[in-house]
Amino acid sequence: MLLLVTNRRDITTDYIVAELQRREIPYFRLNTEQLPQALCTMSPFPRQAWSIEIDGRRVSGEQITAAYFRRPGAPSIPEAVSDAGERAYVEAEWSSFLKSLYTRLDGVWLNSPTDIWLAEDKPKQLLLAHEIGFNVPEATITNDIDSAIQVAQLAPAIGKPLRQALLSGEQERVIFTTRLSKLKGTDAAAIALAPFIVQSEIRKKYDVRVTAVGDRFFATAIWSQECSETEVDWRQGSRPDLRHERIELPGAIQEQCRELLGRLNLRYGAIDFICDEAGRLWFLEINPNGQWAWIENLTGYRIAEAIVDELEGAGRG
Repeated sequence: MLLLVTNRRDITTDYIVAELQRREIPYFRLNTEQLPQALCTMSPFPRQAWSIEIDGRRVSGEQITAAYFRRPGAPSIPEAVSDAGERAYVEAEWSSFLKSLYTRLDGVWLNSPTDIWLAEDKPKQLLLAHEIGFNVPEATITNDIDSAIQVAQLAPAIGKPLRQALLSGEQERVIFTTRLSKLKGTDAAAIALAPFIVQSEIRKKYDVRVTAVGDRFFATAIWSQECSETEVDWRQGSRPDLRHERIELPGAIQEQCRELLGRLNLRYGAIDFICDEAGRLWFLEINPNGQWAWIENLTGYRIAEAIVDELEGAGRG
């Protein structure tokens, strides 16, 4: 049985479910926000001695042959628990239970939560990419305006978050990659608040998203330069008409991607590149748990099939 760890609103997991149902492969979808409604048991040993029962469905550790860590949600604490201290206690206990569960599944994950967390280190990604031989734009991670100015003086520069691109709250916002206008001394206080990535801007022909699943690479050109609002960050503007096109990834780049996945201990990764005006690819970053359903929709790539193949392979291994 395959375990899918996610949340109720995760549409990407719906694609995996559809493929599993097509193949008649048994699975258990664990929407982790529903855990407080479940009955859970875990023994100290053996490793497989755990079970979860919810809505009349039950799964136990010995049934699981492979697992996909997608987008787990925070367990929803019942409103009846109104005291702030008690809510914090219950939340912490469920967090602890999930951490233990994830550890019990080491060896069967597509990408383990620990490996995902370690691979999300963007400075580490840039270091490895440089060592592997990718073209990597000049960059610095800083909260010092003088360091930022040094990069910006070399060439036009962009700024982007080091880790957290989503500003939560009543009005949720996304911090997109942005061109840095001429930095001034008056910007020093704002920049000092938190480190960010300052990177030389590569003039694009188009963006490239490589969806890597095991030994397969699904490369897509995203024609970001065809729309003014997507020139710097193709995610900006929410353009449903933004052209996506299948492309062939050069063999040398495939080998470098393969090495990057291996060094990060990943079997899945969403790797972002820029194709410059001379046709060279420049590494930007890898998202070890990045979205892919929209790529499948727009290109016809069979990514869900590839992921299920990889999960089945783990089950046979």
